[in-house]
Amino acid sequence: MENKAHKQEFLFGKINYKILLIGIGVIILGFLLMSGGGSDDPNVFSDAIFSFRRIRLAPTTVLIGFGITIYAILKNPNKA
Repeated sequence: MENKAHKQEFLFGKINYKILLIGIGVIILGFLLMSGGGSDDPNVFSDAIFSFRRIRLAPTTVLIGFGITIYAILKNPNKA
């Protein structure tokens, strides 16, 4: 019997992993933008939770991050 050494191939190419990590970083950035805005005193209402950053910017950033990760998964690494 022949001893054939099979080279382990990754599912994605190197560029796919780079794009995937960028997408995950953008998602994390979006969740960091979404955090905060609470009040230390439960009897006092804080309007900071309704800021542009938490209502518009952070969810948009998260959705863009998901779009980047989907692109990284669907990108064909063998196509030049």
